[in-house]
Amino acid sequence: MIAGEPSVWPAPAKLNLFLHVVGRRADGYHLLQTVFQIVDLLDTVNLAPRPDGEIRRLDGLPGVAFEDDLCVRAARALQQASGCQFGADIGLDKRIPIGGGLGGGSSDAATVLVALNEIWETGLNCVELAAIGLQLGADVPVFVHMRSAWAEGVGNDLQPVELPQKWFVIVHPGVHVATPQVFAAPELTRNTPPTTIARFLSNDSLHNDLEPVVRARHREVDAALRWLSSHAPARMTGSGSCVFAAFAERALADAVAADCPEAWRAVVARGLAQSPLADAVSVFRARRTC
Repeated sequence: MIAGEPSVWPAPAKLNLFLHVVGRRADGYHLLQTVFQIVDLLDTVNLAPRPDGEIRRLDGLPGVAFEDDLCVRAARALQQASGCQFGADIGLDKRIPIGGGLGGGSSDAATVLVALNEIWETGLNCVELAAIGLQLGADVPVFVHMRSAWAEGVGNDLQPVELPQKWFVIVHPGVHVATPQVFAAPELTRNTPPTTIARFLSNDSLHNDLEPVVRARHREVDAALRWLSSHAPARMTGSGSCVFAAFAERALADAVAADCPEAWRAVVARGLAQSPLADAVSVFRARRTC
């Protein structure tokens, strides 16, 4: 559908409801167990197809070079894997904090893969797209599969999981945490005993192994966790710096977010079983057949 109009695609954030480091591979990659909870905090990716094969970034991220931009890399990876000769103009409306552990960059890349697969009609399935995405980052596959999921391996061995409906207060304490530095920390726990989905669902002794490392190195994250924990059990997502707490009712979450210290940013997000990207794909396909 290369002659189509520009289209707009959602890229949702995720929370790690827990994150255990259970081992390390010979190549240095860490083996994880986690649950990815998709939430309705969204970036927006704008895509316009091009017939000349060029990939253009219309509004880049500050401090991110064109060649390093995950959206650009995703588009080029899809071109290479599919042999597609088309190109695209890529715009990004960024709402998910960068370096917050919410997976925004990975989600943006996944949305580019999924959306351009539709726009360019390359015909790849989710498994094939996820394999491309894994080359870009360990969190990309869960966004490609477009469902909240239990994850193992390096985060790419995924199994859909049914989660109770929750509202989340997500607090960004205004700092950027570099994920590679956290995983390289000598004090990081790398041998947490493997757990099970049943233990997760019973909320038994689950935590984020990266949290102590980040709290010790970033006092703002420690302070945000202390504050949010005074309202409800709180945890860091991913490698931080964002922290979150779950609430059964939107009104309770709104009240806590409204009380957030002015130096930080608090948002309320709803947990989703399915990514809004799946709905966008369905709508796009319906319009294409009209």
